[in-house]
Amino acid sequence: MEHFNTAPAENLRHMLLSCLHSLRWARRVADHRPYPDADALLAAADEAAYDLTSADLAEALAAECLPSLPADTYSAAHTALSAAHAAYEARFGHVFVICLDDAPSDELLDRLLAAIRSRLTNDPEEERAIAAEELRRLARGRLVNALRSAGL
Repeated sequence: MEHFNTAPAENLRHMLLSCLHSLRWARRVADHRPYPDADALLAAADEAAYDLTSADLAEALAAECLPSLPADTYSAAHTALSAAHAAYEARFGHVFVICLDDAPSDELLDRLLAAIRSRLTNDPEEERAIAAEELRRLARGRLVNALRSAGL
């Protein structure tokens, strides 16, 4: 944690923005250093994600893209996913986000298509809350990976 706690703020914000592209979130996580341990950092990152405003959420969603499918996924699946995503974007005005960190690679496509189709039935306010939670989960997973890469 010492490296995280002592890194220059600008370098740290850059790393944090790769986890969740919200300037407010990155500043808040960086500005509340030092953290005694990784659990405290992750708790602070979660709390900052829960406090995203509509503008923060829009900023973060604008930087997201659909999860990539395994290389051996058949072309019909790409077509189905493209169609579902186009319907989702038309309905909600932003990219579909989902955290699939716990999904085995052979289930990614099925889980992704099932989730996007299911969430298309949500009302916009309900979907905004779900998208915010998925962004928080994505940010947490990316932050954990960044900490592991840094040897923390």
